[in-house]
Formats: sequence, C-alpha cells, structure tokens
Amino acid sequence: MQVSIGVLGPVVAWDGAGAPIGLKGPKHRAVLARLVVARGRVVPVGTLVDDLWQVPPPGAVSAVRTFVAALRRALEPDRPPRESTRWLVTEGPGYALRVAPDAVDAWRFEDETAAASTVHPRAAIERLDRALRSWRGPAFAGFDESWADVERARLEQLRLHAIEQRAAALLTTGRAAEVVPDLDAHAAEHPWREEAWRLLALALYQAGRQGDALAVLRRARSLLLEQLGVDPHPRLRRLETDILRQADRIGDGLGSPGPEQVWAEAAAAYDRTVASGSSARLESTIGLLRSLAVTGASGLETAREQRVAAITAAEQVGDPELTARVIGGYDVPAIWTRADDPAQAAQVVAGAERALAALAPDSSEATRARLLATIAVESRGTRAARGPEAAEQAERIARRLGDPALLAFALNGVFMQTFHRAGLAPRRDRIGAELVALSARHGLGTFEILGHLVRLQARSALADFASGDQHAAAADRLAERYDRPLVSVFTQWYRALRLAATEPSPQGTEAAYRNAAAQLDNAGMPGLQQGLLPLALLCLGVAHGEPVRFDDETDWGPHTPWVRPLVLLGQDRPADAAAALRQVPVPPRDLLIEARWSLTAHAAIILDDSAVMRRARIALSPAADELAGAGSGMLTVGPVSRHLENLDAALSRSS
Repeated sequence: MQVSIGVLGPVVAWDGAGAPIGLKGPKHRAVLARLVVARGRVVPVGTLVDDLWQVPPPGAVSAVRTFVAALRRALEPDRPPRESTRWLVTEGPGYALRVAPDAVDAWRFEDETAAASTVHPRAAIERLDRALRSWRGPAFAGFDESWADVERARLEQLRLHAIEQRAAALLTTGRAAEVVPDLDAHAAEHPWREEAWRLLALALYQAGRQGDALAVLRRARSLLLEQLGVDPHPRLRRLETDILRQADRIGDGLGSPGPEQVWAEAAAAYDRTVASGSSARLESTIGLLRSLAVTGASGLETAREQRVAAITAAEQVGDPELTARVIGGYDVPAIWTRADDPAQAAQVVAGAERALAALAPDSSEATRARLLATIAVESRGTRAARGPEAAEQAERIARRLGDPALLAFALNGVFMQTFHRAGLAPRRDRIGAELVALSARHGLGTFEILGHLVRLQARSALADFASGDQHAAAADRLAERYDRPLVSVFTQWYRALRLAATEPSPQGTEAAYRNAAAQLDNAGMPGLQQGLLPLALLCLGVAHGEPVRFDDETDWGPHTPWVRPLVLLGQDRPADAAAALRQVPVPPRDLLIEARWSLTAHAAIILDDSAVMRRARIALSPAADELAGAGSGMLTVGPVSRHLENLDAALSRSS
C-alpha cells in the first residue's frame, strides 16, 4: 500500500492504513524532507551531506546511506530483502523519492490550489478548504536549514494566497458576512498584504457595512504610509472611491466592469448590431468555438458539437469562400492522434474536400492551405491517402506565404501524418522544435504549448526524460499564462509515464496512472480516455514481466484487438488467444503504433506464432532505439530493442 508523507507541519509519515510510521531521529526526517523538496528529482549524496550538516563529520556519506536504509525499512517494512525499493530509490549519484503526486501533503496542497483557479467558485471553495485543512503547522517545522527555510517561505506564500483565493470565491457566491471574521484576522496577522485589506473591505461593503469598509481601507493606507512609506496599490484607492460613490459594480475592486460583465455587454451589442443570418455571424461563431475548445472539458465538448452545425449552415448559404473560412478558421491545436468523434471528423474532412473543389481558381492561397491543414489534422489516425498529401501541400503553401499562424496550423497537420511507420520520433521532435521557436517568435501561445507537448512525446520515445521534464514544465507554465487547463492532463500522464520508464517496481507507477486517469474523467476527450488506463496498466505489467489479469468487464475501447490475445492468455485460454492473435489488424497510424506492435509481438512469442512474430519484427525494427509506446507521452511497454531481442530468440527457436 502507498505511504503518505506530511511536511505541512512536523515531518511525519503514515502507512496505507493511516497509522504513523516511526522515522527515528531528526536526520532521518531531514533526509526524507529534503527528498520531498526535490519532488521526484535525484538529490546527490554530496548535496544531502551539505544540507544535513554545516560542517560534515567524518563518515557523513556512510551516515546518509544508513539514514536512507532505515527510511526504506520504515516506509516498506514488508519488502523482501533483495526486492527493489518502490519509493525511495537509488538513481545515479544519489536518491529520489518516487511516490504518487497525492502521497505528499504539500504536493496535494499545490495541486488542489492550482486546480481551484480553473473551476466554478463553489467547486473552488471545496478544493481550497480541503487544501488548507492539510496544514498542521509551519511547513517543515523543526528544521532551520536554508533549503527548508526557502521551501517553507514558498509554501507559506501559497497558503496565504489560498486563503485569499478562498475568500474571493466566497464573495463571488454571495457569502460576504461569513467571510468577514476570517479576513479580519487574516489582515491583522499579515498587515502588509494589500489583497487581504482589499478583500476585507469588499466583504464589509457587500455585507452592508459601508462605514466599516471605508475604515478598513483608511487603516490600510495609514499602515502602509506610516510603517513602510509606500502608497497603497491603485486597486485599494479605486475601491475606496467606488464605495464612496456607491458604484453599481464593485466586484473586482478596479472600479470597472468585471470580465463577465464586459462579455455580457459586448455580446448584447453584437446581438443588436449584427444581423442574425449574416455570414459575419458564422465566422464569428467559429472564432468563439475555437476559443471555447481550449478552455476546458465542457467548452471542448460544446465546440465539437457545434462545429459541424456551423459548417452545415455555411454550406447552405452557397458561398464556397465562406464555407472554406468557416472550416479553416477552426485551427485548434491537436496533440492526440485519435479523434474524439471519428464520425464527426470524417464529416469535417468531407466538408473541407467539397469546399476545396468549389473554390474559384483565384481564391486565396491561405484559405486553401487552411482547408488542406484541416484535412491533415482531422484524418489523423486513419489510413486515408489524402491526409499526408494534404499536410505536405498545406506546409508548402504556408512557407511560401510566410504566414506564421498558417504555418503553425500546417505543421500540426504534418505532425498528425508522421505515423505511417514506427520509429519516427526524431522527425516529430524536429516538428515540435520548429513549432516552439515559430510560436514563441510570433506570440502564438497555444501552438507554442503544442510544440512543447510534441517534443515531450518525442523525447519520451527517445528515453530523454531530462528534456521531457523541461518541455512538461514549459507547457505547464504557458498553460497557466494562457489559461489552458486541459494541458495538465497531458503533463500529469507524462509524469506517470516517466515513473513507468524509470521506476524499477510498478506499484508506485500504478497509483500515478490511476491519479492521471481520474483527471481524464471530466476532460471531454473520449478519444484519449477510452481504454487508456487499462492499456497503461497492461503495458506496465508486460514491461515488468508480470502476469496479465483483467476481467471480461474491462473496457479496452479502441485498443481491444491488440490486447485481447494477452487478456485471453491471462485467463488461461491459449486456443482462444491464438485465434484472436490471428485476427489482430495492422495498428492504426497513431502515437501507439510501437506499443500495439510490441504487445502483439509479446503474445506471438508466448503462442509461438512465427508468422506474426516476423511481421512484428519488421514493423518494430525502425524503432529499435525507442521506448515502445513512450512516444504517446502516456505509457510504455519498455525498450523496443528488448522486444526485438525476444523476437529474434523466439524465431531462432522456431526455425
């Protein structure tokens, strides 16, 4: 069972049943705390020595190793003597803590507070309450080393921000009177936090206490001027002005409409001004759907549903140029190679083909290129011959025109068409690198995120997780900047994959996979979600040489043909497995091509099917330097080279 570690207070640990684990002395706790701060990264032994002692004693390195051994015994008391440790691992020059993201209270706290900014205020309050309850005292209590001081200060700032974030959410839901006492105490304890004073004044005003609200703002101004010699932030001054004149809209303290109010007024003006049947409405609708698709699960689902309706409406107008603009204007970056709705994707491709055929010879080349890029993106994962051709044409036109946004969209189409055989991760890595550089130069934030995710996948395939970590972090930073919450789905799955590829024991990885899968539940991406978790767990078991056991109720989704032989073998049904293996089709051209061939190869070796083994060997050979399946950024079946060696040995025995 997974252990839990607490650092939001004294450093402690609990076993899977919630019972405290004895961690011995302060140095043992210090080692564990220092590894928590590293968040899964390796901490060299020399660094641990320097961080534990101001003047290291003789034998300090041996002492650190003794502390680590004791921690391992405490955290995994039932581990057999020669079995690899699951959580506190030796890697390279030092040690790393490899536990699930929810196993450490500080990590859970950060994840909860980050997620709270992406959900409805009521859901945010629940998340923030849960996050704040995890604090038992000052973080890393009892340690005064510099590394602990830095991390303690960082976490404390996040805690104070979470308190204010929670208060703001309560105000949004009309609970001003409830939040006043907590904010009063918060502002008194942290008098230099202007946001605390602003929220307190706002809460008092919303609770009908205008005089008290003004008194709070004047008290804040006096403290800042007299104690620090600085003027209050303009937001505080504007809030005071708004309260004095009893402005109609006081919500964000800026004396101007909040974002929803701006949206409502602009939408109303648009409704009054633009005729309901005009082509401008259709083009504007596509722009809205494009923005909606990257804002979250419900937005993505709505955009997908309404896109075909918009194309149909445009075709009914009878203007090929308009139809082309409506289809090509939906340039939403795509990273997964299976469409969420394959039937709808086929409709979009058909509409784009019709629009291309109807365009006049002197039509805009950019419009034509956008249709071609749409065909390339929407025919992903299929064996349609038109997809690669459309991608090549779109890229050629975009480069000739020198249009950065068009080229980024075209490169997305090219990426989607680079799966006609195994072993093409280096090619995709170059596409990702160009997308990152191009998008960063021209401010194309969403395509810059796409470029980092493409490179994350490609570097994972090449087992370069140091680079993968950098691209995951860059994607997360950009997602926060541009408010793209769905990006975390891919980066969390990447981190589970990283564990699968580097952790000697699969138990911790399984927990990470389950946590990542939970994030998919409401992400609105069925093409990615369906069957992914059991597939990841199956691949994990095969990679570690563990028995495959799944019941008949498991939903494998689109992966069924490639996993069924192994599932039947796990149920001790070799004849059925052999029949299923003979029916396994050629894998689709997508991010899982190497994984599917590797699973097929594994089943063929067990069943001694030479014909399938030879097919698998030919297909996998170009990917000999890759990790099977890791190009997905989601899962892996281990090194392709190992599968090739096993195939060679089995074929040699069969000959």
